[in-house]
Amino acid sequence: MNIDYELYRIFYIVAKNGNITRASKELLISEPAVSKSIKNLEGYLGAPLFTRTKKGVNLTTEGITLYEYISKGIEYFKSGEAKFNELINLESGTIRIGINTTLTKEFLMPYLETFHKLYPNINIEIRTNLTSELKSMLKDGLIDMHILNLTNEETKNDFNIIKCKTITDCFVSNKPIKEKISIKELNNYPLILQDKNSNTRKFLDDFANKYEITLKPKIEIGSYYLVSEFSRIGLGIGYVTKNYIKNNLDNKELFIVPIKEKIPSREIGILLNKNTTPNFSTKELIKIITQNGTK
Repeated sequence: MNIDYELYRIFYIVAKNGNITRASKELLISEPAVSKSIKNLEGYLGAPLFTRTKKGVNLTTEGITLYEYISKGIEYFKSGEAKFNELINLESGTIRIGINTTLTKEFLMPYLETFHKLYPNINIEIRTNLTSELKSMLKDGLIDMHILNLTNEETKNDFNIIKCKTITDCFVSNKPIKEKISIKELNNYPLILQDKNSNTRKFLDDFANKYEITLKPKIEIGSYYLVSEFSRIGLGIGYVTKNYIKNNLDNKELFIVPIKEKIPSREIGILLNKNTTPNFSTKELIKIITQNGTK
């Protein structure tokens, strides 16, 4: 069934005005064009919608019923348009972000603070989970963006990638170690590493594999915060992101362990689903992050 919505709009305006002349002025079309549209709609529906009088037109019983429904439809259209304008003007909306707690605290929070000051009516939903789970959620449209420490894996998947900030990793201990240690020699020390599912661990394992070394941690934990804390209390040598332990280093609670091999830098990035277009709220947050990515 092909519905000519313009005919229904003209019917609504005529019924509202009760007069074809006034309706034609509101519609900015000629009176004959209005009359023809009404006749076409009546022909399509198979019944008259108006009775003509000297003063104008009155709805038939069937026309009254149709007008009640069309009026509701017009109001829905108006409400939809108003809501649409709210969304594109960032007066309402929701951003669903997949991110781990460490990156939320160490990277995202200042941008969220800026965003919230500018757009206080936008809802923000944070989803914390394993990286693999968050990637699946992004593919399934359950989140709008995924912020993570990038690895080589992401380039192989169906994501758009926006690189935001360069970070540097290091090994740390609660006591100074003067002599440089090789990657291979690290296995002689109690190592504290994040679990194998984390992107930080995958990055480190890829780095060690280049030297044909498999690192054997004494402690594996899911929390980045606990890696640094366990290192601080002397449980072993931890692998952390240098950008996030500045206070520990300044306070001499942690010391960088000198490594013979140069650990490459990596990127914090945003993943987007290639098959969808980000909503206006998501686009604006990305803009704030990328314009101030060195925070």
